[in-house]
Amino acid sequence: MKSVPRFILIIVLSFLGGYFFSWWTVAVAAFLVAVLIPLPPLRSFLNGFIAVFLLWLALAFFKDIQNDHILANRMSELIVKVRNPILIGLVSAFIGGLVAGLGGLTGSYLRYKKKAVA
Repeated sequence: MKSVPRFILIIVLSFLGGYFFSWWTVAVAAFLVAVLIPLPPLRSFLNGFIAVFLLWLALAFFKDIQNDHILANRMSELIVKVRNPILIGLVSAFIGGLVAGLGGLTGSYLRYKKKAVA
């Protein structure tokens, strides 16, 4: 049950951080949340990854609708050689999710205590 507040907190901090700072603040947000509210490493990674993946996918979708898919079509032709605006949104959301997931994993490992082997 700790995952839901962490998920929402990562989304809020990442969204606000994107307004005032650079794109990589998603890693800092996931790191801080993982340090403050501890979870196992895999769950911390998945929590950060899924939260920022969905956030960036939604932001890319709303910005893409505002400019009538012009930029996404051109960028997808340039990068993946296919005219598909959805694919470029998924690629950028994956990159953001991966950065945030690694930030959450780092924060979790900072607090993670190994069990002593007797």
